[in-house]
Formats: sequence, structure tokens, C-alpha cells
Amino acid sequence: MKPSDKSIVLVGMMGAGKSSVGACLRRRTKLKLFETDEVVASKFGMPIADIFSKYGESKFREAETDALQVLATGEPVIIVTGGGIVLREENRDLLKRLGIVVWLQADEGTLFKRASGSGSRPLMRCKNPRDSFVRMLQARLPFYAKIADIRVDTSALTDDEVAVAILTKFQKLLP
Repeated sequence: MKPSDKSIVLVGMMGAGKSSVGACLRRRTKLKLFETDEVVASKFGMPIADIFSKYGESKFREAETDALQVLATGEPVIIVTGGGIVLREENRDLLKRLGIVVWLQADEGTLFKRASGSGSRPLMRCKNPRDSFVRMLQARLPFYAKIADIRVDTSALTDDEVAVAILTKFQKLLP
């Protein structure tokens, strides 16, 4: 099923399920899937955590912007973004132009539990990860809210249920 000529852009905090839901959407729509973190990691030839430690967050954020520009091909695709991509105004503008922006939400506790479980998130490697996480979440919430065309709470749904909810809401936005 091809939803339209518009891309589906997934945004949300780490732990919201963007990568897993993106894979479900790819299976259901047959659209190509791109993860901005993978595009950036490929560009640098190293994992995201190494990019953060070697070059810093600012350089990583610049590379995210470059990745979004590369993905602006006009072809409908699924784009899975990193949680902090919304921090730069230029990125927010690009995300809106790329397609329908879907904000995957969950309650703070669920997000933190999921995000802290992987151990691979560079912004969670600090003295007090919970406090850091809450500060990041609070800083990002207004940006997610501002650019979202669709919102789906992933707290109590399976990845497939989230994908179905997205596609249902997506169809309602089409002319």
C-alpha cells in the first residue's frame, strides 16, 4: 500500500519507537526507509556515540541537517529521525517540507525506560541520566508539538498498532 506522494516523517523522543515503527511502516507501504542516524553514521564511518565523543553534539546536529537535505528528493519515503533533530529551526523547516510529520509520543516513564535500556545513547551517558532525560524531553516537547501533523501515543500499543494508526490518520489528511 502506497499512502500517497508524501513522505512519512517520524519524530519523537528517544524511546518513542521510531525505528521499530518505521520498519513496520516500510513492510506495510513498501516505501524506502531512511534513518537520519544511519545516514550520519555512514557519512562519518563511525557509530553515533563515537561522533558525539570525537566531534561533539554541534557537529552531529550539522550532519543531521545535511542528511535531511539529501533525503529531500521528492520521492515518497519513510524518514526516521533522531530525537534531537527538532532542536535546529532549519531542521524543523526541512521536516515540514519533507512530508507528513508524525510525532510518536509516550509518557515520560515509558520513554525513559525504553531509552535507558539500550545503553547506546550518548546523551544518556552522564551522572544522572534521568534528570538529563527529563530536561531534554521538556526542551523538545514544544518543537515536536509545533511541527506534528499527526500524533500517536505509543505507550500501550504494539509497533504494528502504531503503524496502522499512523496510516489511518495519514489517509485522512490526504485530499
